[in-house]
Amino acid sequence: MLANTGASGLLRAASSNAPRLAVSARQFSASISNSADVDAASFGEQHITKGIGRLTKHVFEDAKGTFITTDKGVKLLDLTSGIGVVNLGHCHPKVSEAAAKQCSKITHAQVNIGFSAVQIALIKELLPILPHPSLDTVFFWNSGAEAVEAAVKLARAATKKPNVIVMQGSYHGRTNATASMTRSKTIYGESHGPLMPGVFTTAFPYYSQFGLPADTPTEELVRQSLLQFKLTLQQQTAPSDTAAVIIEPVIGEGGYVPAPPEFLHGLRKICDEHGILLIADEVQSGFGRTGKMFFIEESGVKPDILIFAKGIANGFPLSGIASTKALMDLQKPGSMGGTYAGNAVACAAAKAVIQVFQEENILDNVAARSKQLFGFLEDLKANSPAGSLIEDIRGSGLMVGVQFADRPTDAGSSNTAATKAGSQPQIAPKVVQECLKRDMLLLSTSIFDVLRFIPPLTITEQELEQACGIFKESLEAVAKEIGV
Repeated sequence: MLANTGASGLLRAASSNAPRLAVSARQFSASISNSADVDAASFGEQHITKGIGRLTKHVFEDAKGTFITTDKGVKLLDLTSGIGVVNLGHCHPKVSEAAAKQCSKITHAQVNIGFSAVQIALIKELLPILPHPSLDTVFFWNSGAEAVEAAVKLARAATKKPNVIVMQGSYHGRTNATASMTRSKTIYGESHGPLMPGVFTTAFPYYSQFGLPADTPTEELVRQSLLQFKLTLQQQTAPSDTAAVIIEPVIGEGGYVPAPPEFLHGLRKICDEHGILLIADEVQSGFGRTGKMFFIEESGVKPDILIFAKGIANGFPLSGIASTKALMDLQKPGSMGGTYAGNAVACAAAKAVIQVFQEENILDNVAARSKQLFGFLEDLKANSPAGSLIEDIRGSGLMVGVQFADRPTDAGSSNTAATKAGSQPQIAPKVVQECLKRDMLLLSTSIFDVLRFIPPLTITEQELEQACGIFKESLEAVAKEIGV
C-alpha cells in the first residue's frame, strides 16, 4: 500500500506507527542488554549480515605472533595471517607501540585539509623499497579494493581512454567497480549488477584455465596467453580505447599462481607498443610475502602503477598506489581523496612495519621457512600415499599453493566451503575442515581444488614444523575418508 503514497505518505505512515516502533525499540534494547549470557558467535550470526562468508564460528579475542586465542580459550595456529595481512604476525610489539604512540599525538590528519607529518615520514621509508625508482609518487587509501579503484581512475585520467583488461582468475575486490574486474569466481558480482562497464578479460598462464595437464611447459602457457592478449586487443577492446591492463603478479584468489617472468615481459612489450599502462596489483603478494618486498621485482618488469595494501600496516587499514609523478600530476586537485585516506595511526604502523623488515631480517626468515615448507610438501607428495592426491605445488616465499588432482571446479566461496560437511566433493575444503579439528587455520582458494599457505613471515621453524605435522595428519584423514 505504501508504494504509491509518495514521500509525505511514507512520513505519515511512519508517524502513525511511532508508538509501536518505540515499544519495539525498547524491547530490542532490553534484548541487547540481556544478551550477556548469549553465546557471542550466535549473537554475531543473528546481527551481522549474511553476506559475509566465514571459515569458522570461532570468536577471536586475543592474538600474538602465529597464534589466535578465542573467547573460549581455544588456541589456534594461524596459517592465514588474516588472509595475508599480518605479515609480521599478530600484534607485533614494535608495530603496536608505534600505533599506540600515534594515538596520543593525532589520529585523524585529513588529507584534503593539510599534510600529515606521519604520512610524509612513511613515504620517506616507502619510496626506497618500491620495485622501481620511477615510482616516486603515492596516494594512500584504506582498503585494497579502494586502491584498485584509485589505479583505474588514474589510468583513465592519464590516458583519456575508458577500458581496462583484467586476467582470467583475477581477484581485485568486492566493490561494484572491483567486482566487475574480478574473474576468480562469480559469487562476488552475482545478483549485484549492473557492474562497471569497460572491463575485458584475457588469459593468464595457468594450466587449469586452459584445461591442460600440470606438466604443460611454461613456454607454451606463456605463448598461448600472450596470443590471447593480442587477440583481446584485436577482437574486444582496441588499443585506442584501452587505458590499462591490470595483473596480480601472483594470482591470489584464483589459485596462487605466479606469473612467469616471460609473461610479464611480454605484457610490458605489448603495452609499450600500444600506449597501454601496466598495473601490478600486489595487494596480497606485496610486503615480503613472496620473498621480495614485491613479487614483480623478480622479473625486473617496471609497472606504470603499483597497488599495495594488506601487509603494509600489519592489520591497520591502509592501502595505496604508487606511480610516476608525471602520471599522477595529470589528475586534477580534488579528484582524489577520502575521509580516512592515509589515516595517521595506520601510517605510523606502516612506518614501523618497514623498519621491522630491516631490523629483524624478515626476508631471510621467509627464505628459510619457504625452503622448509616446499621441502616438506615435495617430500609428502613423493613419499606418502596421501601425497598422491597432490597434483601441483607452486608459489614463492610464503605464498604457497597446493592443488589436488582430478577434482571438479566449485564456484562456492572458499571461506564457507569448510562448513559444508559431507557435501563438498573437493579435497581442499575437507583438509581445511580437518585442520580446524586440530586447531589450525588454513584456507582453500579458487574454483579449482587448491589450498593456500599464508603463514606470518615471522613464523619460526618449530611453528612451521607443527603446522606441517597438522597438515599431514589432516590430509591423511581425508585420504582415508575417500579410500586412498
